[in-house]
Amino acid sequence: MSNVLIEVHETPEELAIIIAGEVLNRIADLQAAGLVPHVGLTGGTIADAVHREIARLADGSGVDWGAVEFWFGDERFVEPDSPERNAGQARAAFLDALEVPEHRIHAMPSTADAHDVDSGAATYAAEVRSQGQGHFDILMLGVGPDGHIASLFPGSPQLDVVSEVAVGVSDSPKPPPQRISLTFEALRRSRTVFFLVSGEAKAGAVASALAGDDVHETPAAGVTGTDETVWFLDRAAASRL
Repeated sequence: MSNVLIEVHETPEELAIIIAGEVLNRIADLQAAGLVPHVGLTGGTIADAVHREIARLADGSGVDWGAVEFWFGDERFVEPDSPERNAGQARAAFLDALEVPEHRIHAMPSTADAHDVDSGAATYAAEVRSQGQGHFDILMLGVGPDGHIASLFPGSPQLDVVSEVAVGVSDSPKPPPQRISLTFEALRRSRTVFFLVSGEAKAGAVASALAGDDVHETPAAGVTGTDETVWFLDRAAASRL
């Protein structure tokens, strides 16, 4: 990969603080330029830690939380109040505490909103097209031990979908099996991409992605930002670089 920055920090806790600070600074800078930032969120343990640090550090950041659009890279297709939903985790960690207006939170459909994953994906795609701006200003992505990002898994047919914003996933190898995910095409329309990766279990996937592995083997190799890409790693996740 070219034009990629790698930042390595000692611990997951330090990593979360650094990423949260970067996100806050970027949002504040975009708003100072008169823009309404569009931010793509991810799920997972390190993302949850980042979200909580955003809430903790928000005072004094200068961010107007009523003028940020929040999107999601993927979601579990489960009941709306399920603790497995990325949207619910993000609300609990920082969106509710910062009083982000409901119309600024673009959650993916749950089982209460759509008959199946495909119709849910179509609904979300329509929302991205009608209320988005054609790109994300900041996109955060976690990486699985198998190299997956969002709900795009190695060897899955969703990796080859073109001309679509979102896709349904019915057989995720990681439970729950039913999910909705943005496509490569949508994820690549991001000016800044922050990869958030913690833990030795993900070190192999990090090394493969940064070595430019085939996206069908390591989907994380398939997304870079149009302006910048930063891999934020703790020491364990960087141990095979």
